[in-house]
Amino acid sequence: MFSITVRDHLMVAHSFRGAVFGPAQRLHGATFVVDATFRRAELDADNIVVDIGLATQELGGVVGELNYRNLDDEPAFAGINTSTEALAKVIADRLADRIHAGNLGESARELAGISVTLHESHIAWATYERTL
Repeated sequence: MFSITVRDHLMVAHSFRGAVFGPAQRLHGATFVVDATFRRAELDADNIVVDIGLATQELGGVVGELNYRNLDDEPAFAGINTSTEALAKVIADRLADRIHAGNLGESARELAGISVTLHESHIAWATYERTL
């Protein structure tokens, strides 16, 4: 399996519901380094997994929709805890939608999967993987 990874970053505000979150139940900020990894079994006709420029551009577009937002105020997140794991899934699913729409080029439709990792710090991160 071949893969390429592109990176961006994301800054949000949010709060959590549930005693398990302790002080994070209060409104707080979070900054994430976001890695999106694209996978395929065989390279395309250009001998690449996917165009890195397009992958970077589309990741930036998805992250831009969330960046500098209070996620508690976003209708798409009403009633859910926007945990690191949940945000990784949202970003992966939105990238998958862009892949299916052809935004990463026609050959990207042959990608096998994508994973998104949100790094909360140098010692903690979460990943969501999905097939395409």
